[in-house]
Amino acid sequence: MAPVGGSAVTIGAYDGVHLGHRHLLGELQRQALARRLASVVVTFDRHPATVVRPQSAPSILTDRAQKLELLASAGIDRTLVVPFDRARANETAEDFVLEVLVRALGARLVVVGEDFHFGHRRAGNVALLTEMGSRHGFDVIGMALEQDASREAVSSTRIRELLAACDVTAAARLLGRPHQVRGVVVHGDGRGGPELGFPTANVVVPEGLAMPGEGIYACWYERPDGSRHAAAASLGRRPTFHASAEGPLLEVYLLDFSGDLYGEPARVSFVSHLRQERRFDSPEALVAQMNDDVAAARAALGTVSDHPRS
Repeated sequence: MAPVGGSAVTIGAYDGVHLGHRHLLGELQRQALARRLASVVVTFDRHPATVVRPQSAPSILTDRAQKLELLASAGIDRTLVVPFDRARANETAEDFVLEVLVRALGARLVVVGEDFHFGHRRAGNVALLTEMGSRHGFDVIGMALEQDASREAVSSTRIRELLAACDVTAAARLLGRPHQVRGVVVHGDGRGGPELGFPTANVVVPEGLAMPGEGIYACWYERPDGSRHAAAASLGRRPTFHASAEGPLLEVYLLDFSGDLYGEPARVSFVSHLRQERRFDSPEALVAQMNDDVAAARAALGTVSDHPRS
């Protein structure tokens, strides 16, 4: 049902809900408040590229649940999740406007990026929205893309590139928060605790989520009860023990923690890249480096050891 009094709407994949998105959402909210309209985000149940060009679809920065959480935290009144399938991909831009914006949402204002395209063959754009708005009673604002301090556009594509290059710090600046992945803790090979003295949570992340490049990271680990723990994480193939292991595997060592994490959902937020993964000549050499990694993670996260390891 369309919001009473009409709505101010924006449309997009909103992958990452990064600072560029938040800049546009802020304008949407300001305009909605001034016009006494409900603010609405129209997004999709999957990234449109997975249907339109599956062979080159990007990994996603946020799964659907996290994206909805972030949109809600931005103060949006309502989010409409539209199923995106082959029929939707073949729908004309005009039909999408009539079905979703006019009939479903009673749009009185549409706010999008100035380079926004939608509909079959990306035929819809700001010009088409403006023309249809004049006939169906909604205004259109096409906003310039938000830029960072180096005057580069803030985009999901650029954030993915930074993550692939292990630059989680720069990615966080564009996201407005550390990049977070979510998964479930499963049993590993049991080597971390008994053999090395560093028991790790082996977090299985669903396929298709954007992961940083392989390496060692300082992280925050969040449990289902909302508690947050400083951590050091290895994202890689464990070359000291597995010459050709499948991967990468995400193994997280929670600092100053003892407890059973198996089967729990986990949220891992990457704060700082500490070093590249490498092979060590012996388990002893690896343990020495892991102690250094834990110290580096503490420094990066600003935590103090309760009981230093020997």
